[in-house]
Amino acid sequence: MELHFGEFTLDPLTRQLRRGADEIHVSPKAFALLLELIERRPIVLTKAALQELLWPGTFVVEANLSNVIADIRAALEDDVRHPRFIRTVHGFGYAFCGTVSSDPAAEAQRVGAAPCVLVQSGRLYPLAEGENVLGREGDAASWFDSTSVSRRHARIVVTDGKALLEDLASKNGTFLGDVRVSAPVPLADGAEIRLGSLLVTFRWTLGQPSTETQFQ
Repeated sequence: MELHFGEFTLDPLTRQLRRGADEIHVSPKAFALLLELIERRPIVLTKAALQELLWPGTFVVEANLSNVIADIRAALEDDVRHPRFIRTVHGFGYAFCGTVSSDPAAEAQRVGAAPCVLVQSGRLYPLAEGENVLGREGDAASWFDSTSVSRRHARIVVTDGKALLEDLASKNGTFLGDVRVSAPVPLADGAEIRLGSLLVTFRWTLGQPSTETQFQ
């Protein structure tokens, strides 16, 4: 669902930050951090928690986080002394302090235009024609915030009314039903996919061949 604040729009599904119709290019880490702050607003998130989000299991100096925050503020033209969006709690962490609204109608239109989607805890992740990477990396087509999901965990390739699931050497494995995926496998409507411990369901959204004949 698109998130609107001030003159900006953040789209978690397309991984885009826009001012009006113009896209603002930010790094994957800056996007992931901004999304986390917005989704957890108005909670103040500690520096340690944000560092673990951006660099899981890796020691980094605090300046790295400060630099990503600075990149977000530059993109939003946010004044650190009089913030509209990113509030600093000195010695502790950061919080999103702006007002956020969503546009369910626009979200429904975008989902309906996708040939297929992944469903996870009631949230829809549209999949486009071609390659769709699933993972915890900020630039993944479907981004999942779970420590059991690798940065580039798996991919789904959608072509000519068919979809193939492939594991990308993930740490905790990709499963179709109860079977671990070791080679590309076709997906039928309603297929249950497990990425590590995260369960998602694959659904066709447009008219497709029946599941009995789809992959013959």
